[in-house]
Amino acid sequence: MTADISFVDLILEASLLVQLVMLILMGMSVVSWAMIIKRSKVLKEATKESETFEDKFWSGADLAQIYQDVKKRKDDLSGTEEIFYSGFTEFLRLRKSNADSPAFIMEGTGRSMRVAVSREVEDLETNLPFLATVGSISPYIGLFGTVWGIMHAFIALGEVKQATLAMVAPGIAEALIATAMVYLLQFQR
Repeated sequence: MTADISFVDLILEASLLVQLVMLILMGMSVVSWAMIIKRSKVLKEATKESETFEDKFWSGADLAQIYQDVKKRKDDLSGTEEIFYSGFTEFLRLRKSNADSPAFIMEGTGRSMRVAVSREVEDLETNLPFLATVGSISPYIGLFGTVWGIMHAFIALGEVKQATLAMVAPGIAEALIATAMVYLLQFQR
């Protein structure tokens, strides 16, 4: 005995509310995957740039020369180079006006670098709040669709004198599809 119900038929025959839930879950999944792929590329690029700069920095080259090289590209800096540029710029500025206070110079340089680190971390963490929100709310949205589908299955069951599995199977199947979509979203986390 086989059923002639396909996945697409179950979606098309689902109630409007369950279809809306599935559409919302699918939309959140597509947007989330796009953000995850983009973030992955950004993080790989940041890691590569950081390693390249660290190799240059620890090579024993003159820091003033590295600074001049970085300064030429100051509009295109990111990551470790941006932190270095920010710190070295502040170091040079403070050294001119406070040459006799090395502790003050180092404190100001450190503060400037901490601000630069904070900005770079913020750039790298772009979209994380959205992804966390999607990961948190998607089970509840899917559960709502599941409960709605099962509720419709039992309402249909209560309206007949003789119940059969064929009568409740489509409602339960549409509910389980909503649940499956939740698991797809949770897989992303």
